[in-house]
Amino acid sequence: MSALLLWLEGPLQSWGADSRFGNRTTLPFPTRSGVLGLLCCAAGRGGEQREWLARMALHTQTVRSYVRRKAYGEKRPPLLTDFQMVGSGYDESVPWQSLMIPKTAEGKKPVGSGAKMTYRQYLQDMAFACALDLPDDEAASLAEALKRPVWELSLGRRNCPPSDIVGRGLFPTEADALHAADALARQKDREAALTVRDGAHDDGDEVWTLRDVPLCFGIRKRYAERQVTLYR
Repeated sequence: MSALLLWLEGPLQSWGADSRFGNRTTLPFPTRSGVLGLLCCAAGRGGEQREWLARMALHTQTVRSYVRRKAYGEKRPPLLTDFQMVGSGYDESVPWQSLMIPKTAEGKKPVGSGAKMTYRQYLQDMAFACALDLPDDEAASLAEALKRPVWELSLGRRNCPPSDIVGRGLFPTEADALHAADALARQKDREAALTVRDGAHDDGDEVWTLRDVPLCFGIRKRYAERQVTLYR
């Protein structure tokens, strides 16, 4: 077994585990589905990926968040809520613009303009280390894929690109990977704020139940639940 270390840093990140169309929230740390989706992009894995996801579900993921020790300029709040109008400003008489206007569940013309109000949350100026416990053959191929990703990588949502190298190599154990992440964080003048481990543990601060374990990607995505323990 080897531990693959990911460094997830960017101006904006959004990791939704229970989002809806009109209100897309984010967790304060990367989701299991978001991390595995990022690896699929790196390796060029498309479609449902049922067998691969079933294999990956056997292995753990530990996440550690890092915040800046001091603010540079005006300090921004960690959570940003963006208001957007979807389907607004299109001319329904133009065929391609009509496709952009939300329709009813039956595909018919909407009542009124059809525009929808949405709220989208983002984490600002955060960095995360993600240590994935993987079999050696899988870890080696994924580490190589992160060096030359097939599709562009994003931090939860497609409009959240990373601002630093994501793949940080393989380590003998998860502890070694997190130790390397702590050293990298110190170079960036960041300090650890939260650690999230798989499973329910008595020595943690909180235990959350999340529905973010992907069983199937593609058009009809399916997820299973897991428990995680938060250490603040």
